[in-house]
Amino acid sequence: MTHEVLHPANWKATSGYSNGIAATGRMVFTGGMIGWNGQQEFETDDFAGQVEAALKGIVAVLAEAGASPEHLVRLSWYVTDKREYLASLKDIGRAYRAVIGTTYPAMALVQVVALVEDRAKVEIEATAVIPG
Repeated sequence: MTHEVLHPANWKATSGYSNGIAATGRMVFTGGMIGWNGQQEFETDDFAGQVEAALKGIVAVLAEAGASPEHLVRLSWYVTDKREYLASLKDIGRAYRAVIGTTYPAMALVQVVALVEDRAKVEIEATAVIPG
């Protein structure tokens, strides 16, 4: 493991994220990745499909720095519809595990009125730390 998960002993266990992460090393920040491919084309309007595309974008950018999903320490999610997000959790979980694996960084998720690209349903920013 490249980082330390921070979870107070008397707190309820989290599912799919960490409350905090401590890490030392080279920091990598991605811009907001949305649900399109590397050619900036949407292949689906399915919520989980767009999440998968955004996560693949994050992994591709991390690779440019020599990082991989296990180096993730934080993800910030912006969704246009909280209800659609919640209704898609099982499919999102499958997509997340397929692309990221079992790394669960600290995460935040907020609903926003809109994203710059009209077809985008989700935008995800990532922070990773590569050990020194």
